[in-house]
Amino acid sequence: MAAGHVHRPPIDASRYAHIPGWGVDRDKKDRPAVPMERTPPRLDGIDWARPSQQASEVEVLHSTERSGLTPVYGTSAPPRGLSGMLRRTGFRFSENDLRRWLILLLADRVDMVEGLFSDAASGHVPNLYAEMGGRAELRHNPAGAARKLATVAAVAGVAYWLWRRHQREDQD
Repeated sequence: MAAGHVHRPPIDASRYAHIPGWGVDRDKKDRPAVPMERTPPRLDGIDWARPSQQASEVEVLHSTERSGLTPVYGTSAPPRGLSGMLRRTGFRFSENDLRRWLILLLADRVDMVEGLFSDAASGHVPNLYAEMGGRAELRHNPAGAARKLATVAAVAGVAYWLWRRHQREDQD
């Protein structure tokens, strides 16, 4: 067997003749996948003016790869609390550093927990089942939902058993 030889069934071209443009051996000027960009490129109408710099009223984190802020940015959720501290730490690293992204993922999870605490502190009881996509999980991954339910039930059962055992020991 020759090196690099691949066994492929013979292709019957008549089966695909009804497909307009079938085959990759067409002339490049007729193939839509081949870029038809001109040299020099068409740059007509590029009279774009950079937007004026947005006033910075809150802390805005930006990449170490860019020297300054972008002209426009979101300010609805400035960094705060433990998640903000984690974000500041994450933004110290380069964008190609895995530590940056793992720290930012952790900061997102911590921010979610901080949000639950702030909801509870303000008297709002969050609907965790709905907010974590319980109905979608039940509909699209019923086995996973059952596994999660069994795990929660087992943990709750063990916690209750340990609590009851501790209560009995205190009575004796």
